[in-house]
Amino acid sequence: MKHFLIFANRHKDKNLETTKRICSFLEEKGQKATPWVEEEDWKENMRVDTEEAPADLPTDVDCIIVLGGDGTVLQAARETKKLSIPIIGVNLGTLGYMTEIELSNLEESLEKLVAGDYICESRMMLNGRIFCANGGSEEGWALNDIVVSRSGSLQIIKFSIYVNGQFLNHYNADGMIVTTPTGSTGYNLSAGGPLIEPKAKLIMLTPICPHTLNKRSIILSPEDVIEIVIPEGRGGRIQTVEANFDGCHVIPLRTGDRIRIVRSEKTTEFLQLNQVSFLEVLHKKMGEN
Repeated sequence: MKHFLIFANRHKDKNLETTKRICSFLEEKGQKATPWVEEEDWKENMRVDTEEAPADLPTDVDCIIVLGGDGTVLQAARETKKLSIPIIGVNLGTLGYMTEIELSNLEESLEKLVAGDYICESRMMLNGRIFCANGGSEEGWALNDIVVSRSGSLQIIKFSIYVNGQFLNHYNADGMIVTTPTGSTGYNLSAGGPLIEPKAKLIMLTPICPHTLNKRSIILSPEDVIEIVIPEGRGGRIQTVEANFDGCHVIPLRTGDRIRIVRSEKTTEFLQLNQVSFLEVLHKKMGEN
């Protein structure tokens, strides 16, 4: 690798101190390092989800070093999904399940990157397409999860789940999480769903606060096609909900709309420096919490 893009979260990397530290180290090793910092907080400046990367994002890079937490890693994966550039994260957040490098061993880790001492791990993504009752459609992508949840009032929502065109179940709940193995450590975990080895290939459904005694997650094949249909609410009222892609791209839905979720043809490539098992990572991260 010769050219590194430093994808920095200005709110995590105060005064861009770690960005400058990484750039200086890489340049001393004869590498090219290009910092890239969004001027606005990405959560407050949600970009329309398109196939294209931001126009000012360099494309002739060999690796993206992401500075922040899991949210910043997710944003980098979404911004660069068409470029297929491998990603490695530096943890400036809290748990950081998706970040490989800690500040305590930053230079040692960068040395391994420059020397090519790493392996590449492919993670599956999800594609969700909204079909509106008025004939319109919109789509988005997610590395972690697509969450269909209530919008507005605190009333529970009704929705119906179909898998490969076959009816699965009606739900009365706060929402439904459709997650990849990578996303199992995110909202899915908070909602009581199981943890999954991130290299696995599957899709999991986890209801959010279901109004029932049965709140089990359902694990499906990665080839399955999932449809969530929004029917009328209690008393024939119009329901307004939203589909949230990786916590940053939101598409509104209402009664009569549906979302179809499938495994995306796109993947995210992560670089791994340490031959550490997923169980070891869990033990360490959960012990820190």
